[in-house]
Amino acid sequence: MDLTPADLPDDIDALKAMVLAERARNAEDAALIAHLQLLIEKMRREKFGPRTERTSRLLDQLELQLEEACAAATEDELAAEQAAAKSATTIIPAHERKRPVKKPLPAHLPRERVVVPGPAACSCCGGSRLAKLGEDVTETLEVIPRQWKVIQTVREKFTCRDCEAISQTPAPFHAIPRGAAGPNLLAMVLFEKFGQHQPLNRQAERYAREGVEIPLSTLADHVGSAAFALTPLFKRIEAHVLAAERLHGDDTTVPVLAKGSCDTGRCWVYVRDDKPFGGTMPPAALFYYSRDRGGEHPRTHLADYTGILQADAYSGYGKLYKPARKPGAVTEALCWAHSRRKLFELADIAATARRRSQGKSEHFISPLALEGVRRIDAIFAIERDINGKSAEERCAIRQKLTRPLVEDLHTWMTENRAKLANKNPVAKAMDYMLKRWPGFTRFLEDGRIDLSNNAAERALRGIALGRKSWLFAGSDRGGQRAAIMYSLIVTAKMNDVDPQTWLADVLARIAEHPIQSLDALLPWNWIKSAAKAKAA
Repeated sequence: MDLTPADLPDDIDALKAMVLAERARNAEDAALIAHLQLLIEKMRREKFGPRTERTSRLLDQLELQLEEACAAATEDELAAEQAAAKSATTIIPAHERKRPVKKPLPAHLPRERVVVPGPAACSCCGGSRLAKLGEDVTETLEVIPRQWKVIQTVREKFTCRDCEAISQTPAPFHAIPRGAAGPNLLAMVLFEKFGQHQPLNRQAERYAREGVEIPLSTLADHVGSAAFALTPLFKRIEAHVLAAERLHGDDTTVPVLAKGSCDTGRCWVYVRDDKPFGGTMPPAALFYYSRDRGGEHPRTHLADYTGILQADAYSGYGKLYKPARKPGAVTEALCWAHSRRKLFELADIAATARRRSQGKSEHFISPLALEGVRRIDAIFAIERDINGKSAEERCAIRQKLTRPLVEDLHTWMTENRAKLANKNPVAKAMDYMLKRWPGFTRFLEDGRIDLSNNAAERALRGIALGRKSWLFAGSDRGGQRAAIMYSLIVTAKMNDVDPQTWLADVLARIAEHPIQSLDALLPWNWIKSAAKAKAA
């Protein structure tokens, strides 16, 4: 809207209101720009492949900018309305901004009715003969602060009038021996530490502010005792995972506190997920810890395994694939997402544009790498359509649709690789695939094999996020304890089970639960029994 000096009001309050209204419009424009940038980035994702292959931070930054812009626009709009209300001499042009449609609050939450008393007399004529016409209900989401309580378990003693013997009911089992912490408290501490990445010292500080002082050493004792109590469940998950026909394997770094320094340990994960090829067995994740990345560790983890291992090209897995291995060779299946990433880094147009806008040196954008990414993305597009089908259906579709694309990719890579110098980055990215071509193409013959190893990378994501919070593991024993808890928590999440609720119930029951029926406490069986109990 174009304004001339004659259109401006003389009243100071009215001028302030007009300025604030204009600021609200500018804030709306900023929010719109951020939203358009987000849409553009999503469109680029569809063009160049999975979003995580470029940069995991850009989308988060755009969402944060959009959030801040919307918040600023609302704040300025309310300030403009307040200023306009104070001025009765000037009419500020109406400003409308589309607000997001509010979703209804969850229906399963309990409702508390707070009835505001109605008027005692008519506001128009003052009459007292009022009849209820209806009511308007406004719902507000509220939360009750965490409440602490002490449960007193009373066991009465009785004496026999005939023989003078004393009788008393046996003491109930505790979640941990001689422990004063209930199962819900233990589950909360464990999930906060290993699921929400909150170290025990921060938890102790928060509990103290709530009026409950629990020494750090006591919390550490609770964690050690609970991990020991849950170890039998870890063993059952271990047996379940290692019985799979196909596993996803990966590892990540774990800083470990050492004398005078901080060493770098490793956390290994093996994921069983049969859903992509129509399997009915529940998914699960198995974590191990080691002080280094030596190849003997995966060989020890998979000592009796003879199925399919989907992983990267880490040389430590090499001896698992040997035909002479006892009890048998593991089938190698390499990850196309890893090979695509090497090409994508040389064809990341968005990253180059950002570096240019920041005044940094630009990355070289290779047309060959861009063409390689385009060809691989066409293969991934077919895989997305057959996800969840049976292994036989997947294999048949791959033979018909995917094999020609893979063969064309091999021919194209071979021809163009011959034209490149050995030190060329694109040549190195092509060699990564060409030198391991049988491992990359094995998925064409076996419908159980996935195209990527993303299942293992998703399982490790929590550790990558947690490193920024807990900084390091306190010892090797701490790393092993963390591997047990990560196995339990990640497995629960994979089965759509709330880890904290499940841990609380398991800790309350496991001490007196028959060892021969321990499988009933596993997440996929636990949720079935919970559903039956709820239905009953």
